[in-house]
Amino acid sequence: MAGAIAQPYPDRPIRFLVGFVAGGAVDLTARTLGQKLSERWGQQVIVDNRTGAGGVIVMQIAAKAPRDGYTLLMGSSTQFTIGPAMQGPSTYEPLKSFTPISQAVVSPIVLTVHPSVPARSIQELIQYAKTRPGQLSFASTGSGTGPHIAGVFFVRSIGVDIAHVPYKGGGDAIVALIGGHIPISFGAISTALPHMRSGKLRALGVTATKRLSIAPEVPTIAESGLPGFEVSQWYGVFAPAGIPGGIAKRINGELAGILALPETRDRLSSQGLEIAYAPPEVFGSYIRSELVKWTKLLKEIGIQGQ
Repeated sequence: MAGAIAQPYPDRPIRFLVGFVAGGAVDLTARTLGQKLSERWGQQVIVDNRTGAGGVIVMQIAAKAPRDGYTLLMGSSTQFTIGPAMQGPSTYEPLKSFTPISQAVVSPIVLTVHPSVPARSIQELIQYAKTRPGQLSFASTGSGTGPHIAGVFFVRSIGVDIAHVPYKGGGDAIVALIGGHIPISFGAISTALPHMRSGKLRALGVTATKRLSIAPEVPTIAESGLPGFEVSQWYGVFAPAGIPGGIAKRINGELAGILALPETRDRLSSQGLEIAYAPPEVFGSYIRSELVKWTKLLKEIGIQGQ
C-alpha cells in the first residue's frame, strides 16, 4: 500500500537459536538475555535449541535465516574460533556468514571427577592416571569445543593416555559423570557448580588464569603444577550477515543495557559466568585475532583436522 509506514522493530516474536542442550552455560546465557529482551520489547524471545556437530548444525540454520533481525544466534568460541581452527585452513569463515552483535560473557572451564575417583587435587589425579594408562576417559561438551581442547591440553601436558568421550552438551556430560559412567569431565563451571556444592562431584581445577570468586576454593590448573595452562570460552550474540544496520544497532544497545543491570550480573555470576560486553567492531576484531591464535596453537600441538 502506497505511503504505508514500516512497523518499528520488533513487531513480532524473535527466535534465539542455541546450538547446545538446555541446561548448559550457552543455554543459560541465552535464556537470561532472552527474558530481558522480551521484557523490554514486549515481544516474546523464543530460545530454540538445535544441537549437534559441536554447534555447527545451528550455525547452518542461522546462516540461512532471513536477515531481518527476527533470528538471532547465541554463539560461542567453540563455533567461531576453536572449532574452525581445529578443522584447519580449509574450514568456513564464520564472520562471512554472521554479523557480531555483542559479546556477552566468558565462561571458565572446570575439571571435575566422580567421587569414586580418590584424587583430591590435580597432582593426585595425575598420579592416579599414571597408574592406569589407557583405562580412564574424560567427558566434554562435544568435539572441537573449549572443554574438549582443555581436556586435550591436559592429557598432552601430563603425558598419559586418557580417552575423550564427547557429549551433546554440558548437561549430558554432567549426567554421565554423576551417574558414574565416566570418571572425569571438563565443562563450564555454571553447569557443574550445583553438583560441586551438593557433593555429587568434586572439582579439582579451573582453566582460568586466576581462581574464581564463585568457587575460590578450587585452584587453577596452572597453579597446580601445570604452569601456563589456560583455556577460556566466551558466548555472544550474532545475526545472519546482511542484517540492517539500524536493527543491529538497536539489538546491541538493548544488550548493552541488559548486561549492565545488577540483576543480570548477579544472575550470571551466581552461575560462574562473567559479563564481558563488547560492541560489534571490538567483538569482530577479537574473534579474528582469536581465530589466528587458535589456528596456530592447534597446529603446533598436532590436533588440527580432527
